[in-house]
Amino acid sequence: MERALVIDNSTLIIRRTVAVVLGAILVAAAAQVAVPLPGTPVPFTLQPLAVLLVGGLLGARLGALSMILYLAMGAAGLPVFTPSPLLLPGIARLFGQTGGYLLAYPIAAYAVGWFSDPARKRGVQEQVAGVRVALGVFIGLVLIHLGGLAQLAILTGNVSAAARFGTWPFLLGDMLKLVILVPVLTKLIPTVRARL
Repeated sequence: MERALVIDNSTLIIRRTVAVVLGAILVAAAAQVAVPLPGTPVPFTLQPLAVLLVGGLLGARLGALSMILYLAMGAAGLPVFTPSPLLLPGIARLFGQTGGYLLAYPIAAYAVGWFSDPARKRGVQEQVAGVRVALGVFIGLVLIHLGGLAQLAILTGNVSAAARFGTWPFLLGDMLKLVILVPVLTKLIPTVRARL
């Protein structure tokens, strides 16, 4: 016998609000783990991993809202962005070397959440959950890189230099993120989303 999960509206709003705030805090914590890489102004951080995790777990709307909250916290001057004496503080960070990555976070979280939605039906047959999640994570990573590449291209005036600084050094780590996130999200998404 199946039991239906019934949640009243006020409890659901509280759960969703807490989830959005916790997602922003998770990305802020991941931003504190940063490794400077030689030859690039962009450090290696765990932020993209956290962004994609939040987007996958919370879904498109709540994941994007969580990333918008994260950006608002950073723009307001809270210490949620990756610490560095060379990088600009507060809202100025959104216009600096890593601003393109940051501004892409809500879009990437939305994409991961949308593609990995277990209730979404595409075409005649439902796709395998792991394939949808892998596609969502891959597209999320591409969107983050496109945001970063665009900002760096504007700042350097050269797309090739922007790719050398902000894309090529991170590709191996991004493949590792894909390998880690797909099984984790495939397992957790149905449970987490059922409660939101």
